[in-house]
Amino acid sequence: MQTTKEQVRELLDHLPDHATLNDVMYEIYVKQKIERGMQASREGRVTPHSEVRKRYLDHTR
Repeated sequence: MQTTKEQVRELLDHLPDHATLNDVMYEIYVKQKIERGMQASREGRVTPHSEVRKRYLDHTR
């Protein structure tokens, strides 16, 4: 398992040389959101697509 410092270094290595601090912050934000979503999925804290679709369709009628 990588340390946070190693993860940031890897992220920086994949960004173009002209990346801004905002680009770096955005990439960290997206990575965090994805990791939280995956954790929620592992813990069963998700709503199946079929249920979301049903709720949406019920709302639009």
